[in-house]
Amino acid sequence: MVTIRLAVRDWDYFTPLALGDIRPEGFALEVHRVGTLVNELASSELYDAAEISFSRYAQLRAKGDSSLLALPHFLMRGFRQRCIITTENSPLVSLAQLKGKRIGVTGWQDSGNSWTRALLREAGVEISDAYWFAGRLTAEHPVVDRLGGFGEPGRIEAAPGERPLIELLQAGELDAVFTPFMPQGFFLPGSGLRQLQRDFREAELAYFNRVGYIPGHHLLAFKPEIAQQYPTIPAELSRLIDQSARLWHEKREKYADTTPWLLDDLRRTAQDLPASWNSNGLEANRKMIGDFASELFAQGIIAERLTPEALFPAFIEGDA
Repeated sequence: MVTIRLAVRDWDYFTPLALGDIRPEGFALEVHRVGTLVNELASSELYDAAEISFSRYAQLRAKGDSSLLALPHFLMRGFRQRCIITTENSPLVSLAQLKGKRIGVTGWQDSGNSWTRALLREAGVEISDAYWFAGRLTAEHPVVDRLGGFGEPGRIEAAPGERPLIELLQAGELDAVFTPFMPQGFFLPGSGLRQLQRDFREAELAYFNRVGYIPGHHLLAFKPEIAQQYPTIPAELSRLIDQSARLWHEKREKYADTTPWLLDDLRRTAQDLPASWNSNGLEANRKMIGDFASELFAQGIIAERLTPEALFPAFIEGDA
C-alpha cells in the first residue's frame, strides 16, 4: 500500500485526519506539520503532497511549468483587511489614506500581500501610489530575500538595513505593514499596534457581500508522478480533508472552549455567510480564481492573464 506524505501547516481542522478519526482507503497518509511552506515540492525527497502558495503556483503555470499538480482545494483562506496594521496613535483608518504612504510587506509575491494590494487598488491606491519596503516582520524572523526579483529602486525596495518591519513602524519610518499573522503581543493592552481599519470585521463582511468569496491563499498540490501512478488519490485526499474540516467544525460547536466567545463567532459566521463559503472545487471558486489571476497580471507578478482552466487544467468540473 502506498503512503502519501503530506506537508501542511498546523491547521486545526486537520486534527480528525491526523489523529485517525478519518482514515483513507486504499492508501496510507502521513500528515507532517511544517512551520513554513515547502519551497520545492517537485524535487522533495520528504513529501509527496503539500500545501503550496497560490501565487507561486500561478507563476509556475504562467511560465509553462507543469512540475506540480495543484487542486482547486484551498487549504488556507482569509480576509486581508485584518492584515493591514499600524500604530495605535496613527491617524490612518482607511485604505484610501495609504496613498503616498510607506508600507512594509513581508513578501512581495506572496498570495496574501497580492490580495491586500488588490484591496488598495480597489480603493484607488495603485502600486505606484505608495512606497514599499519588503522585510522580516520581527527580529525573530529570518533575513531572506522577500522581493523575489520584483524590486524597483525608489518604489519597491528591501527594508532599510534589514531592520524588522515592526521596528520601522514603531519608529515612524513606516506608516503601515501588511502581515499574514500578527506579531507576538499584538493583542495585549498597551502593544501600541492595531488594525488599520478599526472595524475590520465589518469591512470584511462588506467585501464578501461585494465579491462573493473569502480569498484563497494556499493550495493542495501533488507531485505529478504520484497522481499519474495513483490517479484517484488526489481527489480522494481532497475529499478526506473536507470531511475532516466538517467534523472539526461540528465538534467546535460542542467544544467551544478555544476562546470564551468562540460560540458567538460560530453563530455570527453561520448567520452572515452562506454555508458554501469554504467549498472547494473549480466551479465553486471560479470567480475568486479568475479575480486572483487578473490581479497577479495587473500587479506584474505574472506576464499573462490566466484563466481558471489554465491554472487547473487537470481538474475541470467532474474530474476533481
